Amino acid sequence: MTIKSLPLESQPREKLLSRGAQSLSDAELLAIFLRTGIRGMNVIELADYLLTDFGSLRKLFSCSKEDFCKHKGLGEAKYVQLQAVVEMTQRYLGETLKKEGALTSPQHTQMYLSSMLRDRHREAFYVLFLDNQHRVIGDEVMFEGTIDAASVYPREVLKRALEHNAAAVILAHNHPSGVAEPSQSDRRITDRISDVLALVDIRVLDHFVIGDGEVISFAERGWI
Repeated sequence: MTIKSLPLESQPREKLLSRGAQSLSDAELLAIFLRTGIRGMNVIELADYLLTDFGSLRKLFSCSKEDFCKHKGLGEAKYVQLQAVVEMTQRYLGETLKKEGALTSPQHTQMYLSSMLRDRHREAFYVLFLDNQHRVIGDEVMFEGTIDAASVYPREVLKRALEHNAAAVILAHNHPSGVAEPSQSDRRITDRISDVLALVDIRVLDHFVIGDGEVISFAERGWI
């Protein structure tokens, strides 16, 4: 069955226009991105096949170019389009966070940090630099390590915070294992950074540990 032979209200683009994007399944959203099917599969069938093969939308979005392009119906042009979609999503979340403020929008803060760190294969230590109204004035991955750990230097965090003229920071790092539970090492480095920044009246407001589908906040645990 071709897409055009479906009832109009069941065609993905028309369904999105009439009911909103939230009403579409993962396969229907992916079908709109793909636009066309291949021989023997309409675009929704192709989308279903790809989701089954990859396992989820997230795995599709985070796969390498080599893994992406070896699948039927996908090539370098589609890979470029997909990476553009991922980057636009991250920039949207980043702009929203900078506009609304890190503390007034904790959900956006976690969404943004998750989008930046969750699918990395190596551990990365990320810092949000905030002004005295807790608006984001800068952010960057400051340290990257092995799959198990990152070497984090408090003096470098202090140096960058002073360069940004920051009044506060939010720390974040990922656990490539997928298990978000903080280690004793995570707690020690947080305390060390807090102590160093406190010498110049810069506060550590939170430290988020990003796992697979889970984000743990040190502030919520009462550790900061």
